[in-house]
Amino acid sequence: MIKIGLIGKTNTGKTTFFNSATLLSAEISNYPFTTKKPAVGNAHAITHCVHKEFNLQDNPKNSGCIDGWRFIPVELVDLPGLIKGAWEGKGLGNQFLTIAAQSDALLHIVDASGSIDASGKIAEPGTGDPIADVADIEEELVMWYLKLLEANRDKISRAIGSGMNPVAAITEVFRGIGVKEDHVKLALAQNNLTEAIFDNFGIQESKDFCWSLREISKPTLIVANKVDLPSATENFKRLREEYHDVIIIPASADAELTLRRAESKGIIRYIPGDERFEINDQTKLNDKQKWALNFIRKDILGEYMRTGVQFAINVAVFKLLKMNAVYPVADIQKFSDKHGNVLPDVYLMRSGSTVEDLAKEIHSELAKGVIYALDGRDGIRLPVNYQLKDRDVLSIVSARTKKK
Repeated sequence: MIKIGLIGKTNTGKTTFFNSATLLSAEISNYPFTTKKPAVGNAHAITHCVHKEFNLQDNPKNSGCIDGWRFIPVELVDLPGLIKGAWEGKGLGNQFLTIAAQSDALLHIVDASGSIDASGKIAEPGTGDPIADVADIEEELVMWYLKLLEANRDKISRAIGSGMNPVAAITEVFRGIGVKEDHVKLALAQNNLTEAIFDNFGIQESKDFCWSLREISKPTLIVANKVDLPSATENFKRLREEYHDVIIIPASADAELTLRRAESKGIIRYIPGDERFEINDQTKLNDKQKWALNFIRKDILGEYMRTGVQFAINVAVFKLLKMNAVYPVADIQKFSDKHGNVLPDVYLMRSGSTVEDLAKEIHSELAKGVIYALDGRDGIRLPVNYQLKDRDVLSIVSARTKKK
């Protein structure tokens, strides 16, 4: 399952974001390090389901389908807030960095209202600097990468001296935090270090390389949270200007949490990420609830079209990680599994993944004898190296399943 980590300073609303996306009840407070241990829960990436295209009624098993939207589970991790010096082990730095290493993508939650100071403590709205907050966290992550590189310099040099490819030698050091050879190659190329001798890397060259490697191996977007507060508007503009090469999504995790809790109690009709909601019965609302829902409708959905929480997750999955939603079936005629469930499963597959990769994802035994796949739309045979596309519906033909 795809794992997405929530990073940022304390009191930026990470836990509220987590709770709104998962409907769990992690502790929310306004003192440092409320999140002392990572909270893990299931959120969802949401995409249009294919069942309407084929005029079918689906029976989802590994996911859900609501009003034509397929809800695909992803794992969300609320990480302890970072402080300066985390890479040296200050605060909960070591714990944070260890868990962050296991994430496929990161959502950097920043308080766009400027309501926290440099240390992450609650401050007067507008007095904090979200731009500096982003820079502080990014610096911590890069210094963590640099620390790994410098601590293993001799090991890398010995490996290269023994005949190992430099890319492979560097990758070996970072492999434990999800870095792949392609990541290292690209980071070297971006810094004109492809042909450079590793032992000649200066500290600035090493740091520049680590900046690139961190961005490539842990794709990240910025969530400008608390955007509904008056002091956030100008800061949001500044964030977009300063970090123009990063995806920045305006959000109100508090509004999303309010909507999802209201929906779970039957007060409103709301699909996560939607641009609107419907109140089921106005007479059952008290004055406080009416005010809150009216504020969300006018000042958040009316201004930004959405709360941003679900949108951030979707962008992370489908844009940052370049995932495609693929629907494997056993019976290509009925679009069902062997039990008759129609379009039961959907898998998130990285761009460039093949039929063979999908077979491995489904079951190791299926992958051992995979021969080809049948396209659900036109019935043509797809070779094992066919690169999967978003919304593909296909049936994998395997020598092992044929024998059965």
